[in-house]
Amino acid sequence: MKKKMIAIGFEGSANKIGIGVVTLDGTILSNPRHTYITPPGQGFLPRETAQHHLQHVLPLVKSALKTAEITPDEIDCICYTKGPGMGAPLQVSAIVVRVLSLLWKKPIVAVNHCVAHIEMGRIVTGADDPVVLYVSGGNTQVIAYSEGRYRIFGETIDIAVGNCLDRFARVLTLSNDPSPGYNIEQVDNAVHASYFRVISAISDLYVLLKLY
Repeated sequence: MKKKMIAIGFEGSANKIGIGVVTLDGTILSNPRHTYITPPGQGFLPRETAQHHLQHVLPLVKSALKTAEITPDEIDCICYTKGPGMGAPLQVSAIVVRVLSLLWKKPIVAVNHCVAHIEMGRIVTGADDPVVLYVSGGNTQVIAYSEGRYRIFGETIDIAVGNCLDRFARVLTLSNDPSPGYNIEQVDNAVHASYFRVISAISDLYVLLKLY
């Protein structure tokens, strides 16, 4: 029986550091993660986020290998997020990957964060040549594959949807744990959209006052 190619991947482009062990067909063998949680109403800064990643990356490597029940000898390549993302947190994964590559004698594969999201979606859905609405923390774009590469055919010109949710959660002093968007939804469910009604009323009042 032919051995499936196994990759270990490092993602640390923002406030979450995660390490996944996957096979070429998309089977997830392990996927431990740790999120840097800031106090409600505060965002995360590059230096403090990088320190968080540095503190947790090696325990996550051990956890990923243990859960996947493999040894470094069974890994075929080491992948990491090259970008886009926050510079300092990205550097943590890049440096660790380079060290492990030398220790384990494995090749390195640099991954574009946005393309990785799309490729994961392709594997899960079985889509062959999709037109993608890509919505993440830093990007809201319409992307499709054309002439040998993924290309952006449209995008927001003001702020990404994910970033908008992050900022809105900070205004409401909601926790980042497990994510701002999730907590906004919970508040909405708990108070029957009171926050949104208040904001809508304020907006209507603002428009009304401008008319006079």
